[in-house]
Amino acid sequence: MPSQYRDRIDDLAADAASARETFDPPADPPDAERAMRFCREGVGEAVAVYVDARTGDWDRFGEEEFARLERAMNDYLELYARCYGVELDAEYSVRTAAEALVDTHNVADVARILTSVPDRSAER
Repeated sequence: MPSQYRDRIDDLAADAASARETFDPPADPPDAERAMRFCREGVGEAVAVYVDARTGDWDRFGEEEFARLERAMNDYLELYARCYGVELDAEYSVRTAAEALVDTHNVADVARILTSVPDRSAER
């Protein structure tokens, strides 16, 4: 039985797939503005669905829904990294991302913590 979050997850997954398919890497990375859009509109939205489901009465996701939610978040994290010229295969847990968001209160910090992009040592 699908959860009450199915439509949000479906939309997020479709948007992530579309963004991945139409992504054109920046000619001169980084494209920090676009990376932030992927954070806010993708990573942040995926974490918000997870947090919404976990607060109050826990409405468990089915395995398929949860997998689609994590895949969408990871697609957006890959696009975020590509905006910095970094290719990665993201396989991060939405729970880990949610915990990082609780700690940092900043979705850009979450993306940076999970992906290590941009490389902080390069900024020194």
